[in-house]
Amino acid sequence: MPRKLKVKLYSTIIRPVLLYEAEVWTMGKEQERILETTEMRMLRRIKGVTLRERERSTDIRRELGVSDINEKVKEIRMRWYGHVKRREEGHPAKEAMESIVPGRRPRGRPNKRWRENVEDMSHFGVRPEETVERETWRRKTRAADPARRDQQP
Repeated sequence: MPRKLKVKLYSTIIRPVLLYEAEVWTMGKEQERILETTEMRMLRRIKGVTLRERERSTDIRRELGVSDINEKVKEIRMRWYGHVKRREEGHPAKEAMESIVPGRRPRGRPNKRWRENVEDMSHFGVRPEETVERETWRRKTRAADPARRDQQP
């Protein structure tokens, strides 16, 4: 099977399955590492190289035209955030996103909240007020897909 077809199958079938409902995930470093490891095992297999050949992941991704899966998760999360922020007032999803649960959190290091993952918008250089302009928001937050980057005006 040609490599281009393998990459196309990976991008259209396997990756969406890996990222199912990624917009609501709260990922820690361990989950990010597991996701990236899984992706790189598949991409190395597509390219036909082993870990012993010590080829950099960035070089493999660039050659196959695939972006980092963790960047894609951030993009998906930002797309969902913009979608919910544009909803009308009183919509259940918007109320749930903007609600603050009363009470104290348990002792120890708290788990990351979804809002803490999303509010790091400096990665994309956007502000919450920009969600109103849908096209601008999508253009600024769609940075993780090399194939689309070439098609943008």
